[in-house]
Amino acid sequence: MPYAEVKNYIDGAFLSNGEARIDVLSPLDGSKLSTVPLSNKDTLDKAVESAKKAFISWNALTLKERVQYLYRYRELLIKHADELTELVHSENGKTLGESRAEVDKSVELTEFACSLPQIVANEIQDVSKGVECRSERKPVGIVASITPFNFPNMVPHWTIPNAIALGNCMIFKPSEIVPLSAMRIVELLKEAGLPDGVVNVVNGGKEIVEAICDHPDIDAVSFVGSTKVAKIVYRRATSSLKRCVALGGAKNHLIVLPDANPEMTASDVVASMSGCAGQRCMAAAAMVGVGSIDHIVDLMTKEAKKIIPGENLGSVISKEAKERIERYITEAEEAGAKVLVDGRNVKVAGQENGYYVGPTVIDHVTPDMAIAKEEVFGPVICIIRASNIDEAIQIENRSNYGNAASVFTQSGGLAKRVMENASAGMIGVNIGVPVPREPFSFGGWNESKFGVGDITGKSSIEFWTQVKKTTTKWNAEDRTNWMS
Repeated sequence: MPYAEVKNYIDGAFLSNGEARIDVLSPLDGSKLSTVPLSNKDTLDKAVESAKKAFISWNALTLKERVQYLYRYRELLIKHADELTELVHSENGKTLGESRAEVDKSVELTEFACSLPQIVANEIQDVSKGVECRSERKPVGIVASITPFNFPNMVPHWTIPNAIALGNCMIFKPSEIVPLSAMRIVELLKEAGLPDGVVNVVNGGKEIVEAICDHPDIDAVSFVGSTKVAKIVYRRATSSLKRCVALGGAKNHLIVLPDANPEMTASDVVASMSGCAGQRCMAAAAMVGVGSIDHIVDLMTKEAKKIIPGENLGSVISKEAKERIERYITEAEEAGAKVLVDGRNVKVAGQENGYYVGPTVIDHVTPDMAIAKEEVFGPVICIIRASNIDEAIQIENRSNYGNAASVFTQSGGLAKRVMENASAGMIGVNIGVPVPREPFSFGGWNESKFGVGDITGKSSIEFWTQVKKTTTKWNAEDRTNWMS
């Protein structure tokens, strides 16, 4: 194995408790990278006890004192960026360029956490003669972050920096498919001087996720994954009286109008559907073409053919994912859709055992087809035809999901109609991947998110803290009215 076996990280030490283990495989070529433990509730209990012990002294620090550790950690992310990039590439299958972009985004997320002392300020006001009211943000306590396979470095940075900067102690459960980046993250946090127990890592699958949701000493849970599992996590965590935000899947619609810039639109739509092999919840999944857009579709097919698996297109995560994606394509074709660019049955020379799906463009898809409604999570774009913008908006609105939507047009008025009427939490105009940047927050609507608030940016402050209100009076002689 090119990497040492993955261990849990509890109270500042990497531990192996003799638990069952599974292999960690590289989707690039199917080779074995390492093994990872499937932890049990006893291991989680130890991690929670470590976090509870650390919380006493960690919470006693000021916000400015806590972010000093993150300043040092940021420098280590930059110093080890090449190594972290290679880890993401090996365990997730992204291209090296996409992997580096993920690490760079982690740096940006950490920088936002470092800025929290300038954003989170206590409020003090004299509400009456001699009476002062004050509100302060305090940490929730022991929190958990359950992260997915598709961004093994970035998504942990959606939660860990903000949560610990605000005074919480964290139980981190990475995807068991991609645990290597998580191990390196906590090694660098330790090198930055982060006190033991502030962040603990417990690896595993379904059993440990359920245990996190049920644990009486965990106060909040964040989750990123499929909508099916997000619903289960949200219901289970909140039934245990925890606060929870759970991000699910997506079926992002890009509405393309006839006046759209042809070259920019074709390039952006294809890049959106194929970036990270389509394994991102902001990927273009359905393009709704309004009226005469054949000239744009022709350019899209040319752009898609420039994307070569193993060169500028990475692998999908597993053999099962490859088979599922290709099944969606076949079913759409059998139902009458026209496959313009076909990514099925791809083999990459020298990596014949890798899990690759080529870029796929499918035209004349109808809204009732499975590929138009369900999350495919691969480098596939289905084109649905609409006669006018209102029909296009109706098609977008009928989706159960609501992560993102975009419109491509040169008309400000038509763009505004989509901005106001699309049922999604993140909207783009002539943008294929409308991801907000810090301090703006990330989060969708409908079945793309469960819970109140978003997971990043300023909105996350509300999730990771609770407000303490204090009213004080010292001078009895100041009583002048009923408010005093």
